[in-house]
Amino acid sequence: MGKICASAAEALDGLLHDGMFIAAGGFGLCGIPELLIAAIRDSGVRDLTFASNNAGVDDFGIGLLLQSRQVKKMISSYVGENAEFMRQYLGGELELEFNPQGTLAERMRAGGAGIPGFYTKTGVGTVIAEGKEHKEFDGETYILERGIVADLAIVKAWKADETGNAVFRKTARNFNVPAATCGRVCVMEVEEIVPAGSLDPDHIHLPGIYVHRLIQGQHEKRIEQRTVRQREET
Repeated sequence: MGKICASAAEALDGLLHDGMFIAAGGFGLCGIPELLIAAIRDSGVRDLTFASNNAGVDDFGIGLLLQSRQVKKMISSYVGENAEFMRQYLGGELELEFNPQGTLAERMRAGGAGIPGFYTKTGVGTVIAEGKEHKEFDGETYILERGIVADLAIVKAWKADETGNAVFRKTARNFNVPAATCGRVCVMEVEEIVPAGSLDPDHIHLPGIYVHRLIQGQHEKRIEQRTVRQREET
């Protein structure tokens, strides 16, 4: 069954609706499914809940959907680079569920593996633990965290074959793999699509069985925090 679509809009056709829950890959500005995010913005769907490590920046990534007021709730671990996010949250216009970074990644992985919940020590004794079940194991207190299962997963890979077997580059692998597995439907954008069989099976990070639709496109290479030193006079 062919998975390759001609555009992000085509890849999302029939999948989007108001109030849906989307898991998005990316880490900082690395590995963000920017073409799919732009297509979601252009579709006009609203009241979205996103599970994503971060919320992009003001003019890139999920930040675009915050600007257009299409996001109702964020489930995230880091949101410090987005002024519009801060303004909406402090103004009571946006719901926020903070997760420790490892907990968020494991919630996605668990959902993709069919695990409804797990216990962790991370967050015990903090606001993260409020309202959650506490349980003791070997004299230590743990809290119950639920696995994440999203209506849709959107991810970005470096390279994939025609069946969706994917390879991610470096840091971009962090949240894209667990996000891809926890969506009932996964749509992936890549920099390059190669013929089936051309990727070494030992190098595959995400099996194509998780990927339902696939697009190839051009992507920006943004740097979140550029640090340079003064040029030395000679």
